[in-house]
Amino acid sequence: MQRRGVFLFIFLAATVVSAQQNRIDAVTPAAPELAAYGPLDIGVRTIQVTDKNRPDILNIKEGGPIVRYDRTLTLEVWYPAALAAGQQPGGEYRVITRDPSVMATLYGKAVRDARLRLGSGEPGSSPSAPYPLVIISHGYPGNRFLMSHIGENLASKGFVTVSIDHKDSTYDDQKAFGSTLYNRPFDQLFVLAEIDRLSKPGSGSFLAGLVDATRAGIIGYSMGGYGVVNVIGGGYSAASATSNGAPPNQMLAERGAANPEYQKSRDPRIKAAIAIGPWGMQGGFWDAEGLKGIRTPVMFVAGSNDETSGYEKGTRAIYQGAINADRYLLTFINANHNAAAPIPAPAETYAYSDALRAYPFSHYADAVWDTARMNNIFDHFATAYFGLYLKGEADKQSYLDLVPNGKDAVYAVDRDGKPTAAHTYWKGFKRSTAVGLMLEHAAPAR
Repeated sequence: MQRRGVFLFIFLAATVVSAQQNRIDAVTPAAPELAAYGPLDIGVRTIQVTDKNRPDILNIKEGGPIVRYDRTLTLEVWYPAALAAGQQPGGEYRVITRDPSVMATLYGKAVRDARLRLGSGEPGSSPSAPYPLVIISHGYPGNRFLMSHIGENLASKGFVTVSIDHKDSTYDDQKAFGSTLYNRPFDQLFVLAEIDRLSKPGSGSFLAGLVDATRAGIIGYSMGGYGVVNVIGGGYSAASATSNGAPPNQMLAERGAANPEYQKSRDPRIKAAIAIGPWGMQGGFWDAEGLKGIRTPVMFVAGSNDETSGYEKGTRAIYQGAINADRYLLTFINANHNAAAPIPAPAETYAYSDALRAYPFSHYADAVWDTARMNNIFDHFATAYFGLYLKGEADKQSYLDLVPNGKDAVYAVDRDGKPTAAHTYWKGFKRSTAVGLMLEHAAPAR
């Protein structure tokens, strides 16, 4: 009996630790101002959408005909909610991890299937429907929960956020890379069009009247960022169509910079974008001419030690090449590829995986930066950025402006504790909490 009691105690203790470690909504005392959750309760629902007659990359042969299929995508939708009297915020997500044989339970603030908050719409009232849309696109592999922290956070501030499970690119459905190379921008654009359709009166969807898809933003991480760069005007280079692993029959040329039809395909509903560690520049998927096509306002986010997408020859090179766009580059100094985007590693991923021959933990974590801190910083800047570009909140510009060497500047110190140089800081950061960050801005050339 005593042994059973000890076992029960250990089990319950482990459960508590797991719950504490698996929160996607942690906002630490050191977090910048806009990382805090907004005034609105959050609902979450899961839906599926199907793009009929999409080219089936995995079944098309070089020199052969175009094979088509119906491509179904699962979406997680977070939205402002009106909780019933006595209903408490919060819920859990049962998710697949980087090791598909290992499940994890995540905890957040959203309530499954909560009632919609449409709002009064009266002048001066808190945000009301229809709300701007933000689409979230994961890496390869990933899933719709990998960036769930920003999905919940923005929903609490009056956005509808829609995170995609990209077929052939999730932890339990990872197929040949050519499918992801071709499908990523098409998935993002299809989801935008489908959410727009479902938001119309008479659609029969809960999204009807809830979303304003003409004020859309998009967030992409890694291969999601690759898709974002192409969606906002970065046409693929000619060389990419015949690169190693590319889809057959030079199908990438369809969204290549040299294709006049691609140049006409920019979707005016997308008013702003964020690309985190976008993959592809080092592999030659863009060149100077292709990057000139980007005109949508865009914020790039990267770790300066990104070994997957590259930094100087990767994300930073894209930022420098997008000369016709108003653009920012937020750099986490010494962070690797996992900068800002992934949720904190679930406790279930700490154990070694024989299937992966690695610790799944490393898929989420960074060796230098604390993940919750990075999430908080990213949520802060994303709130300011989308508030400015999707809601027209002019006051959010001040959170993006550099304030160097001001009276509250953060100073680095030498080994004797003496100040050496002032560190740039930004509105909303507490003293000494902006160390390790760099934010740059460039105006469009024309």
